[in-house]
Amino acid sequence: MPPKRGFGGTLALQLRSSGKAWLFVTPVLITLAVVVGYPVFRAVFMSFQKDAGLDPATGMFVEGGSAGFSNYTHWLFQQCQAGGETVSCPTGNLGSQFWLAIGVTLFFTVITVTLEATLGLGMAMVMGKTFRGRALLRAAVLIPWAIPTAVTARLWEFMFQYDGVVNRLLGTHILWTSEAWPARFAVIAADVWKTTPFMALLLLAGLQVIPADVYEAAKVDGASAWQRFTQITLPLLKPALLVAVLFRTMDGLRLYDLPAIMTLGNPATRPISALVVEQVRQGPNSAAALSTITFLLIFAVAFLLVKVLGANAVRTQEEQREAH
Repeated sequence: MPPKRGFGGTLALQLRSSGKAWLFVTPVLITLAVVVGYPVFRAVFMSFQKDAGLDPATGMFVEGGSAGFSNYTHWLFQQCQAGGETVSCPTGNLGSQFWLAIGVTLFFTVITVTLEATLGLGMAMVMGKTFRGRALLRAAVLIPWAIPTAVTARLWEFMFQYDGVVNRLLGTHILWTSEAWPARFAVIAADVWKTTPFMALLLLAGLQVIPADVYEAAKVDGASAWQRFTQITLPLLKPALLVAVLFRTMDGLRLYDLPAIMTLGNPATRPISALVVEQVRQGPNSAAALSTITFLLIFAVAFLLVKVLGANAVRTQEEQREAH
């Protein structure tokens, strides 16, 4: 029999194991602190500084001292400085477009993620079946996701031009990239076409881990196809669906390049990220405040998704294990 370890020996072994673990983890933590932590803290620090403008001698932006929360009130309450006084931002000023950009971002995110989850689930269900040419279908489905976003934006811009394919097929004369709502629907169509394969791929991975004997048992019990879908597929697919929705939601909240290229900066399709890019050209500190607000918005939405949908997914898995 191996010799018994005393309390002191066990404790020493645990400390040595813990020390080895920290030895491997520390380089990763340092890298994350440098790559992620420093830019975040630097952006927060800049957000509380004034934008003094350009130095005539050097042509560089110069710091204007502490701004307090004025950069944040500029965006949240649409307040601008004029002659030393605080006034409402005039029409055309970037500060006056903050809530419009927030609404556009949330609108794009909700609509695109909903459509992509629905279409992606349908595509995953089809790709999960056994038939001739399945491998070719899976490869073809991923083509839109593999195309660079800039190329996708140009492709759909050509299709939605006044004399483009869409107007000819529909027999319409709509200015898809210039008018407000047509431009929004054009961006949604392009985004859904490009990113639905990503959603389908994640959901397909979730479908493939569901045991086939569960479906066989349900068939023996007389369950219909709809009952198998609602009582087996959806509950067991919730963890994968949560991950897919979470990833795509965060991507949607960070959307920039697709509307910027397709609609050439149309204010009706300008998301919050595009507003940050435009503000950087006018003042980096105010842009840092807007970036911080965007970060907090994305963090809050991600937290709610994990807190609400994540709890339901875990509870569903536990119920399924208890039932079987």
